[in-house]
Amino acid sequence: MATGSDLVKLGNRHLGETYKLGAFAPKDNARWKGPWDCAEFASWLVFQTTGLLVGCTDNAANPARADAYSGAWARDAQASRRPVSLGQARATAGAVLVRKPAPGGIGHVAISRGDGSTVEAHSERRGVTTDKVDGRRWDLAMRVPLIDYPDELPVAVFRPPAALILRLRFPPMQGALIRKMQQALRVRGFDPGDVDGVFGPHTDAAVRSFQLQAGLVPDGEAGPRTLGKLGL
Repeated sequence: MATGSDLVKLGNRHLGETYKLGAFAPKDNARWKGPWDCAEFASWLVFQTTGLLVGCTDNAANPARADAYSGAWARDAQASRRPVSLGQARATAGAVLVRKPAPGGIGHVAISRGDGSTVEAHSERRGVTTDKVDGRRWDLAMRVPLIDYPDELPVAVFRPPAALILRLRFPPMQGALIRKMQQALRVRGFDPGDVDGVFGPHTDAAVRSFQLQAGLVPDGEAGPRTLGKLGL
């Protein structure tokens, strides 16, 4: 049986390849070299390692056509019989970390390397790369079916973002910082809708467009990295 380390090693062999939001990867093509988006990369790694479709809108589909999506990864993580805490995922090679998308939005998926870092299809600027687990917002974590993990999972502490993450929620987030962000987006040519201090769908779309241009994960969530790029 394959191990979590095998999943990580396969991911590491694709470091430096191209990211494109919405790119599709045929899960049964072992020679695929991208472009990738985050969910497609994770689902391709899992299929190549286990022969299972996970994180796809239809996990029973033909693997040549199955479409991966962060929302499907969230669905599978919530239903998983092998859930782990974010701290355990941080310290477990081959665990999957998931940021749930807002309705109609985009989330994010990454593979833990077990040392506090990830391998992931990150952004257009960085492509497939490594990053930190800590200091980022994650909702769920799981172990992959048919992957052999240690019987006793390591204990580790996940450190969440120190600052507020502005994002699309219902009821919507509101405040002066959101107004400043909307103003900064508009100055840079990204229309957030009304500059009213309310994080609604138009602001979410503007944030994602800015993130794509800035080489950030285009998930519509404005944390320290995105706000810093906006000068806030």
